[in-house]
Amino acid sequence: MSGKKGHKGRGKQFSNPEEIDRQMRAEREKEANGGAEPENSSESEEESSDEEFDIVSAAVSCCASLPHPHTPPPNPKQQQKKKGVEGLIEIENPNRVSQKSKKVADLDVSAPKELSRREREEIEKQRAKERYMKLHLEGKTEQARADLARLAIIKKQREEAARKRDELRKAKEEEEAKSKR
Repeated sequence: MSGKKGHKGRGKQFSNPEEIDRQMRAEREKEANGGAEPENSSESEEESSDEEFDIVSAAVSCCASLPHPHTPPPNPKQQQKKKGVEGLIEIENPNRVSQKSKKVADLDVSAPKELSRREREEIEKQRAKERYMKLHLEGKTEQARADLARLAIIKKQREEAARKRDELRKAKEEEEAKSKR
């Protein structure tokens, strides 16, 4: 591919709005005169062929910008400034959801908010945990019973160990008292 470029490498050509208006007026005059050429046809053949192409492209773009016959006429209050390409292309996608801003007066604060599945599960999980902890503190769960039994065994072992220490201490004190006599 040395030196040659395909048609895809060309720059885009955009029509001038004034040029489109002028061409549309010329086309209307042509139709009004019964197909006769307008008076100012002093242009060369190259310009007229370019002009025909521009007229056709202008007509196509003009028809594309007309509202669809099934859509109601635009309300000036609803008409907002469109961003990017939205103003140039009419979109008829039934799945497209337009973002509508809500007024503060229209919002109903008292209405219950719809929770997502994750939020509902999280709340259920938290409530179940709280119920379990309440039963656990009352000693009604199996784990609580096992803990209480283990604590009772440990308490008995500590009491026995304390009793043995006391006995050993008393025995030691008696020996010391006997040895001093």
